[in-house]
Amino acid sequence: MNVAFIGLGAIGLPMALQVNKAGHRVIGIELHEAGRARAQAAGLEASGDWRAAQDAAVVVVMVATPAQLEALVTQFSEVRQGQHWVIMSTVGPAAVREQGARLAAMGVKVIDAPVTGGVARANTGSLLIFASGTQADIDEVGPVLGAMGEVRVTGSHVGDGQAIKVVNQHLCSVHLVAAAEALSLAGALGLDAAQVLALVERGAGGSWMLSDRGPRMLQGTDAQVTSMVDIFVKDSGLVAEAAQACKAAVPLLDIAHQRFSSAARAGLGARDDSRVIETWALP
Repeated sequence: MNVAFIGLGAIGLPMALQVNKAGHRVIGIELHEAGRARAQAAGLEASGDWRAAQDAAVVVVMVATPAQLEALVTQFSEVRQGQHWVIMSTVGPAAVREQGARLAAMGVKVIDAPVTGGVARANTGSLLIFASGTQADIDEVGPVLGAMGEVRVTGSHVGDGQAIKVVNQHLCSVHLVAAAEALSLAGALGLDAAQVLALVERGAGGSWMLSDRGPRMLQGTDAQVTSMVDIFVKDSGLVAEAAQACKAAVPLLDIAHQRFSSAARAGLGARDDSRVIETWALP
């Protein structure tokens, strides 16, 4: 299939490469020159012009924020009738429904398909994809989605996938902050945090976030960035907004959001999200 992949960030680029590897013709679209250079170095055609997506059969969207999605849709005042847009960004149910409705009014078929699994699983094409929309539309883009991971159909309405992702990001946010707090506690108790991590991560108190982020929490500020603190500021904020809209109480999520926000205010926003652990050392 002829695919335009918009957003070649830390997770978007490996996703696009997996689609390309599966035999689809892919053009990547990325505003930042450094992102385009990385894509081209990896063998992927890349452009900085959104109009390069106008003739694609499938447009995959992996921008970072609801505002970026809105700006993108606004730029596409003229689109190919019957074009399929797969919105894979984490932007929340309200944003994807609003922008999905705008696209549908222009004759675009919209699939809401946020992902989970991070950069590691993006690199291996093993992401978990929460797809929602009509079954016919999901089936049409199935070969593209299948190149990136396992597809779970979560509902027939655009926004159902984002709602599932909200629950997922609630857990991710809370578990990540809990892991940081636990390792900080280990240090305060005078224990070797690395030894504690090895002992507890496979016990009843272990979690995927503890095992994945724990080692980077112990590496220091310059740990390799796989997901920025700013991403979790955004994602935990989306969870808080969605919870407020349906009047759900999420006190643990509120605490996690405060921690990520504190880390960002301390200048750690562009650092790996594991650096939220540094908020326990802040005055």
